[in-house]
Amino acid sequence: MDFTLSDEQQMFADTARTLLGDTCTPDHWHKLMEQGAAFDAARWAQIVENGFTALIVPEAAGGMGLGELDFALIAIEAGYVALPEPLVESAGIGAPLLASLAPDHPPFADPAAIIAVAPAINPVVANADIAAAIVIERDGHAFVATPDQVTLTPMESIDPFRRLFRITWDEANATDLGPADWGLALDRAAVFSAAMGLGLAQRAVDLAVGYAKDRNQFGKPIGSYQAVKHHLASAQTAIEFTRPMVLAAAAEVAHGDVQSRARASQAKIVALEAAEQAARASIQVHGAMGYSWEVDVHLFLKRALALKQSWGTPAFHTSRIATRVFSQPVGADQTFARENENA
Repeated sequence: MDFTLSDEQQMFADTARTLLGDTCTPDHWHKLMEQGAAFDAARWAQIVENGFTALIVPEAAGGMGLGELDFALIAIEAGYVALPEPLVESAGIGAPLLASLAPDHPPFADPAAIIAVAPAINPVVANADIAAAIVIERDGHAFVATPDQVTLTPMESIDPFRRLFRITWDEANATDLGPADWGLALDRAAVFSAAMGLGLAQRAVDLAVGYAKDRNQFGKPIGSYQAVKHHLASAQTAIEFTRPMVLAAAAEVAHGDVQSRARASQAKIVALEAAEQAARASIQVHGAMGYSWEVDVHLFLKRALALKQSWGTPAFHTSRIATRVFSQPVGADQTFARENENA
């Protein structure tokens, strides 16, 4: 599979890297945490202005109609800065799901509108309190409601920038949009979570490398010691093995078959394991202070652990991979072949 990015894809990725890198810094994180907040309206406005919220929304709903691979590149950059705002949840999952069912729904009149998703697989919902619409799954159908039409109970999260809620609602107060492709929403969520994990992992390693260069012990930088090098080299190796898995999964989401589902699940498992490994290695390189709130590595570990349990646990995604392995031919020439083309 050719992973060479087009000029347009590279442009979007570069734009996201610059925008998020400039507006989502450690100073911004600390300011939000001091305020007890998890949303920066000014940063969200810039994200909207650059078109990231409309990237994979169909043109019929006022979006750009691009693909999952295009959005995965943005999700990587969002992970790299541990973005507090729900770009992935809203623009990557909620908006295209709602657009496929009701492209003229009121939230699409405002590109800044946030769309939360409450699938059956998730016991809690992120960002429901600031959403213009909440898409809820029940018996395969999609219902849409606004926050004032449901009861939101705040739930604790390991991640200080993830606001979670348990939803209690009545069908009489929601609009039934009919059967929805929740499988596609799940695949998108798995792939975009994996993409975020890739960004989280790389930032954790980069933070550790920067610290290892500056921190001196016994008269020389700790990065010169072999034990430190091995920790970070192992983490970086995991990242490099993960990257093509994530890109391949993103490129194949639209197929919606056993093969693409297995790829999405594999990407989520491997990417978030790499993110956890990288964050833990980074904390260890930072020493005792790595466990403190003054050092920002904890944010990346917490986000990785939160994403690991969201949109399907590792056990759930392992079972989807097993379905592929035990239902289709395997081997050097068959494992990555499409079953509908190579049955």
